[in-house]
Amino acid sequence: MKLALLYLRTKLRLLSMLSVFALLFLSVLTLYHLPAEAVGYAALLCLAVGALFAGVDFYRFARRYRAVREAAALRLTGCALPSTDDPIEAAYQELVDAVAADRTALSNQSARDRAAARDYYTLWAHQIKTPIAAMRLILQDEEPDRAELQAQLFRVEQYVEMVLAFSRMGADSTDFLFRSCPLDSIVRQAVRKYAPLFIRKKLALDLQPLPGEVVTDEKWLCFAVEQVISNAIKYTNEGSITISSETPGVLVIRDTGIGIAPEDLPRVFEPGFTGWNGRLDKRATGVGLYLTRQILTALGHTIAIDSAPGQGTAVTLDLRADAVRPI
Repeated sequence: MKLALLYLRTKLRLLSMLSVFALLFLSVLTLYHLPAEAVGYAALLCLAVGALFAGVDFYRFARRYRAVREAAALRLTGCALPSTDDPIEAAYQELVDAVAADRTALSNQSARDRAAARDYYTLWAHQIKTPIAAMRLILQDEEPDRAELQAQLFRVEQYVEMVLAFSRMGADSTDFLFRSCPLDSIVRQAVRKYAPLFIRKKLALDLQPLPGEVVTDEKWLCFAVEQVISNAIKYTNEGSITISSETPGVLVIRDTGIGIAPEDLPRVFEPGFTGWNGRLDKRATGVGLYLTRQILTALGHTIAIDSAPGQGTAVTLDLRADAVRPI
């Protein structure tokens, strides 16, 4: 009964129009004094044919209504909408399909993001246990090695900064503040932070003049440069690290380290990928370069790596961003 009332409601305009037509015909027939018998017979025929068409139309309406309700109950997953000859309704179905496709894509992306975050936080929790355990062992000595303790504390700080950056980059908004910044000042901040590691590993630093300014967010770019320098130190056992800018706005960081295998180069920016070098250094998380590219992309910059096993690595940061302007 409820379905029949819904059907009549959808046909209310048509029924109103037919009723007006019937009154017009009745008025004309009355004025012309036509035989009532002939008029009644024609009216019965019209009603019979109309009832037949109405029955078929109601059956199609009921079937489509139930199908749409089923699709709504299943939230458009596993149940297709019924076909229609109405162009307007077909356009609505295309809109619904597009919304459903977007919803599925967002849901899949959200699931991938959650899985990536869960994997990283799990890895991070295991990684940070190592320096904490090392510090605990050092403190058990009667005369703790302060240099080693500071080195382990530095590692903890690195892990904390990386997890904070990972969390912030996954947020809907970031605290970017674009302005014109001296490139030399940004790089020197990163170099000063990692100076103890240069000294500890006895690595030479060739910091060449870095003239000019770049339009960027100083804090986030400094973090990205730190990650590149950290990798250079980690995988360089002897030799030197050179930081230069032969082209204004292009920063190049070269090391004389172990290099990267050719098969690993295309994947070094993937989250969690450590490659052959990760097998040599069990502390590798495979997140540093991933975060670096994510940050640089958000800032409007690019990063490229050129490397070969045993021949060192050259990381190029192109900071010439035309899309952003100082505020």
